[in-house]
Amino acid sequence: MCGKAFIQRCDLKTHLRTHTKEKPYACEICDKRMARKSSLNEHLRIHTEEKPYVCEECDMAFTRRGNLKIHLRTHTKEKPYACEICDKRMAHKSSLNQHLRIHTEEKPYVCEECDMAFTQRGHLKTHLRIHTKERPCVCEECGMSFTRTDSLKTHLRIHTKEKPYVCEECGMAFTQRGNLKTHLRTHTKEKSYACEICQKAFCHKRNFKAHLRIHTKEKS
Repeated sequence: MCGKAFIQRCDLKTHLRTHTKEKPYACEICDKRMARKSSLNEHLRIHTEEKPYVCEECDMAFTRRGNLKIHLRTHTKEKPYACEICDKRMAHKSSLNQHLRIHTEEKPYVCEECDMAFTQRGHLKTHLRIHTKERPCVCEECGMSFTRTDSLKTHLRIHTKEKPYVCEECGMAFTQRGNLKTHLRTHTKEKSYACEICQKAFCHKRNFKAHLRIHTKEKS
């Protein structure tokens, strides 16, 4: 069928099931069927919650040896999967597949509400909260809720007073990266907002919007 060769007859017999789709091993709990007995044994651990493969670094336990092997890369920093386009390396094959979509611009996860498309399933899941109004990320300090974890993390800095984004020019610190970026214009004198009517330019959007009212009043 495919020309693959095996040393033992039993291995060939097991392999042939990939072509015949035969699954002779059935789970007695949920009726799921497997092609190999070893796969059934692994599956049964979902029901028994047995996790025999334990990480010696952090004691996390897994039902499968392969999952432990993948987990160990968080400690060894091993990244065996390399992008052939930009040489970026990944610890997981799934991460490489996701990364490749940056280059191919493939967006397989599409929102049925507004047709926006995403490279990752998780990004679509987060986006859907715009439509469902779901806000699962809740601040324990004040009860404010957010659609995304990173938004909650940023909000928490109001309570913790943490300001991780520091200006190297003057030492001013900010809770959000965007606020630091806006502040830096006071040093660089960059004026990103230009008036199309009189060509006057501004560092900050709020000043630009205030300026536009001068022209709207003139027209009225």
